[in-house]
Amino acid sequence: MSNPFFEEWQTPYGIPPFDRIEDQHFEPAFEQGFQAQREEISTITSNQAAPTFVNTVEAFEASGRLLDKVAAVFFNLVSSDTNPERQTLEMAVSEKWSNHTSDLFGNAILFARIKHLFEVRSSLGLARDQLRLLEDLYQDFVRGGANLGTDEKTAMRTLNARLAQLETQFSQNILADTNDFELILNREDQLSGLPESVRAAAAIEAETRGHSGSFAFTISRSSITPFLQFAENRELRQQIYEAYTRCGDNNNDANNRAVLTEIAELRQQRARLMGFETHADFMLDDRMASKPSNVHQLLDQIWSPAQQKVHQEAQDLQHQIQQEGQNFRLAPHDWWYYTEKLRAQRFDLSDDDIKPYFELSRVRDGAFEVANKLFGISFTRIKDLALYHADVEAYSVNDADGSEIGIFLADYFARSSKQGGAWMSEFRGQSADVRPIIVNCCNFAKSEPCLLNLDEVSTLFHEFGHGLHGLMSQVRYASQAGTNVKQDFVELPSQIMEHWALEPQVLRGYARHIKTDEVIPDDLIDKILAAQTFNQGFMTTEYLAASYLDLAWHEGLAEGPISVDAVEQQAMAKIELIDTISPRYKSTYFQHIFAGDDYSAGYYSYIWAEVLDADGFEAFKENGIFDAATAKAFRAQILERGGSEDPMTLYRAFRGRDPEVHALLRNRGLINATETLV
Repeated sequence: MSNPFFEEWQTPYGIPPFDRIEDQHFEPAFEQGFQAQREEISTITSNQAAPTFVNTVEAFEASGRLLDKVAAVFFNLVSSDTNPERQTLEMAVSEKWSNHTSDLFGNAILFARIKHLFEVRSSLGLARDQLRLLEDLYQDFVRGGANLGTDEKTAMRTLNARLAQLETQFSQNILADTNDFELILNREDQLSGLPESVRAAAAIEAETRGHSGSFAFTISRSSITPFLQFAENRELRQQIYEAYTRCGDNNNDANNRAVLTEIAELRQQRARLMGFETHADFMLDDRMASKPSNVHQLLDQIWSPAQQKVHQEAQDLQHQIQQEGQNFRLAPHDWWYYTEKLRAQRFDLSDDDIKPYFELSRVRDGAFEVANKLFGISFTRIKDLALYHADVEAYSVNDADGSEIGIFLADYFARSSKQGGAWMSEFRGQSADVRPIIVNCCNFAKSEPCLLNLDEVSTLFHEFGHGLHGLMSQVRYASQAGTNVKQDFVELPSQIMEHWALEPQVLRGYARHIKTDEVIPDDLIDKILAAQTFNQGFMTTEYLAASYLDLAWHEGLAEGPISVDAVEQQAMAKIELIDTISPRYKSTYFQHIFAGDDYSAGYYSYIWAEVLDADGFEAFKENGIFDAATAKAFRAQILERGGSEDPMTLYRAFRGRDPEVHALLRNRGLINATETLV
């Protein structure tokens, strides 16, 4: 059987030949990829010559190319267009991948060569990126258990293999539960309050689910959020909200309670095996924050002013309920609905006013134009490419001098085969003269036209910022390219890009009315900007509550059986979370922290990076939001450097100083422009 993974791809731009790749190709390609890297490692370890940077570090960096090739395609498809066959293989591959990685880190001869070079690194005459590569490689091996004894390595291998299975199961359970729930409506009294654009998307969803002529709402964010904002029927709002908060926590095969508690237990065991008190200590040892106390210091600094604001917001919403002659107490499923009403009253602003100016393709083009003005790069649509789904669009990205930077894939619409949320990934990473193939995935409700709310506009710009980080990378080693940085630094390029989305001069360029083509009027821009800190007490509180919950799971659990309810209740009681708000994610669907290691004990990363992005955008505001010199510095010191240097060193090189938290607090309306913190 011919297998495309065993060939050099003679496709335009080196795009994977999606029209030729079949599910049956993945398993043999993985097996050959594992074997090929084992042979490449054997070549390194059997080399009788003394270890050098070239014959050990660069040789290791160059190994596993076939494995990377097949994994990039497979895991992207599992996330964005899965099916039962891929999910079955994902479970098998996750364990094999874990065991393969454990074997690499457990290779004593290979580690001895790396360790020798690490110990004499100052005498090797290495360039800064090479030194960083060696230091990171050594730390990866140490964190992978290379210094453990034989029995401990065996235990580590077993723990990692089981964790890989559980984390995969957790993610698959969320997708199953998300797809399983549907709220099918037909009567006008059930639909009352819902804008036409929301109804249109719900009609398409119903058609997709086999309920032609009805309206279907799901617990996908793009569906549930507008329903909670506009549906007048309080019982239905409660029904869909409670379904959302029970995701992964229903009496079915997709229940995640046992899965997540075992994940937490095994992570704790692994941390202790590695000499750390908790999983949080273990994970943060390899991040900018370095230790849990630094994370708590930041979260606590923001939590206090956020609580002052959120309590006032709750009172305002309760007053709004009473003003309407209702006597019920504000509940979590009421928050979005009455916030939307209050927004309309205070700012004469609603989604009906906003969304006609934010058609998806124009928002996308607006992001492209920002990148062009900042960095001189351009995006040109490529048609007639065989891609993995009909919804995906491809763009060639070129620099100001016409040279090719890479390929950008945009996959914006929700579907049942796609995991929830939004993310950036790559089918091919950058290194030396290899150009990247980057993909942005979102979950916007598919409708014609597709009109976005402001949160969705920010999401598109956010993921585009990650995309630029991958596209504009200029490093020689693949493991240092683009987003391969410390976890709490990776959100800087994405979050800083959000700032441009609502800048008046940017809005006037891309925000045009879908029917009249009218440029968004200045009075509407003024209203949007005036409302930017509205409801920020809620937004900050629900995010921070989830960050505290993440830490509660990973800072050491009590001995004995673990109760999900007890962990959640104790964590929220500790921070005195008001009962009208739930954490952004409850444990059973907290995919960031339980579907993989990357964001475990790291959900705080978004607010950590927001300190950087808010402070960093101040430099653009001081000099002009399209100032050429500031943009050049950001590109050279942040976007192009990837993980080739210490992240704080890169930030200081761009900003000229350490970041300050005040800009974040002002942006969220948690302090005023002149107030300072004690």
